[in-house]
Order: sequence, then C-alpha cells, then structure tokens
Amino acid sequence: MVEMPGLDEKLSDIYQEVLARNPGEMEFHQAIHEVFESLGPVLAKHTKYGDEAVLRRLCEPERQIIFRVSWVDDAGTVQINRGFRVEFNSALGPYKGGLRFHPSVYLGIVKFLGFEQTFKNALTGMPIGGAKGGSDFEPKGRSDAEVMRFCQAFMTELYRHIGEHTDVPAGDIGVAGRELGYLFGQYKRITNRYESGVLTGKGLTWGGSQVRTEATGYGTVYFTNEILKSRGESFDGQRVVVSGSGNVAIYAIEKVHQLGGTVVACSDSSGCVVDENGIDLEVLKDIKLRRRGRISEYASLRGGTVISTSNGSIWDVPCDIALPSATQNELNGRDAKALLTNGCRIVAEGANMPCTPEAVEVLTESGAVFAPGKAANAGGVATSALEMQQNASRDSWTFEHTESRLVEIMRGIHDSCLETAEEYGAPGNYSLGANIAGFTRVADAMIAQGVI
Repeated sequence: MVEMPGLDEKLSDIYQEVLARNPGEMEFHQAIHEVFESLGPVLAKHTKYGDEAVLRRLCEPERQIIFRVSWVDDAGTVQINRGFRVEFNSALGPYKGGLRFHPSVYLGIVKFLGFEQTFKNALTGMPIGGAKGGSDFEPKGRSDAEVMRFCQAFMTELYRHIGEHTDVPAGDIGVAGRELGYLFGQYKRITNRYESGVLTGKGLTWGGSQVRTEATGYGTVYFTNEILKSRGESFDGQRVVVSGSGNVAIYAIEKVHQLGGTVVACSDSSGCVVDENGIDLEVLKDIKLRRRGRISEYASLRGGTVISTSNGSIWDVPCDIALPSATQNELNGRDAKALLTNGCRIVAEGANMPCTPEAVEVLTESGAVFAPGKAANAGGVATSALEMQQNASRDSWTFEHTESRLVEIMRGIHDSCLETAEEYGAPGNYSLGANIAGFTRVADAMIAQGVI
C-alpha cells in the first residue's frame, strides 16, 4: 500500500483503487490526490456523495478512446503516432476539452487533463462536461503540409466520436489556429456537414469567437486581479514573472501590462529572458507567433540590458506575482522557496497543474496566495463555451462584448472559490474552494441523473 498523507480513510481507500486500476499514470494520480485532499469536509457534511459512490465514478472516465494515426511525411515515409480522446464526464453537458500534440502525450497525461477539465468546466457555470485528447505527434520542425496530413489522419479516426452535442474539442499545446483549421476541414469533408460547434478556437472568418485566442491568458490575469482587489490592491506597480511564451503566456503578459503591471521575465523550453524594462510584447509576438522562433532571439533583437540564459530558472527572478503558464509540474518545491525568498506573494496557475504538490505545500504554508489552474485558467474553456453559444445561434459578438463576459465569468469563479472556502472553514484557500465548488456541481448532477 502507498502511504498517502492528507486523506481520510474512505478517500485513501478509493485512491488506492485508482493507483491499482491506473498503474504508472503519475500525473493522473497527482490530479486525483490534489482534489481528494480538499474533500474531507464536504464528505463529512454530505454523506450522499459517499453513499452514491460518486467519487469512484468520478475517477473512472466514461469513455477512453485510443487509436492509430498513420500519415506520410514529405519524404514519402509512413509515420505512426498514437491518438487519444478521454471523454471523462458528461453530467453537466457535452464533453469539452482541448487536444494536445506533443511527444510527452500518453494516456496518463490525457486522463489527468480530462479529470481537471471536468472541475474547471463546472466552475465556469457553463453547461459543459469534461474531456481531453491529443497525440504524441510533434508539430515543431514539421512542414505545413506534414502537419496538414497528420491532422487529416487524426480527424479521420476521431470524427466518429465527436459532435456539437456530444464532444467538442479545442486547442491546447501544439494545437492552434493552423491545426484546428486542418482538423475542421477534414471533419467537414468526411461528414458533409458544416457543424461550426464541433470545434472551438476556430478562425474568426469561419465561426470563431473574438477573445478566444487571448482568453486563457487574459482570464488568468483577470482572476489574479480579483485576488488583488480582495486585498485592496491592483496591478499598478506589480512586478510579474510569466513562464512560457505560447498563447497563454503572451496574452497574460499583454493583459498584465494593460492593467498597470510589469512582466520582467518569460521563457520557453530553451531558457528564459529577463527584461527589467518590461517584456516588449511586439518583439515577443514576432518571435513566437509569426516566426515560431526561440526565446533566446529576444535578447539580440531587444538589446540593452536584457539577460538571456539557458541554464537558470525563471523562478529565481524577483517578483510580486508569478504566473506559471508553460506546462505541468514546471514549478517545484525548490522553485517555490526561491519565489518566496525573492518577495513573491501570489502564484496563479496559467497552465494545467504547473506546480508540483511540494510547491503548493510550500506556498500555502508560507501564507502566499495560491490559485489553482482549474480556477485561474478557466477563461479559455469559458470563452470556448461562449463560442459554442454563438455557433448554435449563428451569431457573432464583438471583442468588447465577449471580453466583458469573460471578466464576469472569471469574477464569478473567484467569488465562488472564496465563498466555498469560507463555508468549509478554510478562508482564503482557493484550492479547497475550487475543488469543493467544482466537485459539488458535478456530483449533484450525477446523483440527479441516477447511477449510470
């Protein structure tokens, strides 16, 4: 038996079952344990969740799909990848969650993401269930033609499992506008139907929503702004560090600057840059969005006193606020201690589970504010749900209207987390508040619909 601190007997027994049924899927184990740590108070208050075996059902995806993706590269060689779609929970609505194309993708990663997505989607208050998918395909270094052929092969297998009332994928790491366009084109070609709502994150000229590209990064910053407001503060004068330099990071940087803060550092897998004058967003966008380059180019293009390093840690850079926005488990216990030593007071997750359990423990025990990704980065899926609304009504909203809805949703998520934490005797604990609020919404719907 694996010793799991922080769980009561019933939760520990269920967790052991999860370990036995899902061997080797460490990220999935971590995600479940993180939620279970918060659920003791709610189980003590509401025995129905244990009586209906809700927890056991929640830990088992409703459907797991694995398929072969065969495609031909530019040299005429047949390549084989593995595709996944885990439709985790549909109690609140059709499955909803992104597709990730990255060599690290395997079933455990997809299940962890789908489990997190279920609670994240519940927190938005929108009628969407949780899912995730992807492939171990690496788009970097591939030509547009190779990416297109891969996406067409991927969708040739996936199309039979998705639909605007069934399962609605979107983008994630490695899946942006280019990939979504190829995927949608193949879906339309195979089905002979123009179902705009079958994918979200689409281009604006063919059913996409204003703000969707910016939504996850913007939403993380709006959530952080609500934290600051609850403490009588604002972003004015705040020094911020944002890891990553993809869509989430870039638009988090943009919104921080708009709200008066200064982002002094960002990164990619090759290293990080520190710009004491504030990251120049146009230079960064040119490198990462237009030319798909490396962050190390920033220093030569920006000049001045910019520091670029391939062996340092972005978490050693002094800051007031940290927004980890790259990938899972990027910020460990040592990094959390370095942040605290250098004055960091708030950590809000822009990525999915970027903080290790040790990092979360260090941050919460220190009294720093920690905002988990299922709450702080829910802006992306919230705006995807808004895109689904527009597609269903054949409507189009302005940027300003859609962003105002995003602000409203993120404020609602923040307040729900705080109020739930207060109700269960842990004021200010955003993790407990997010986990319990998300869990009860999903669990209540499952109970109402019967044992299925």
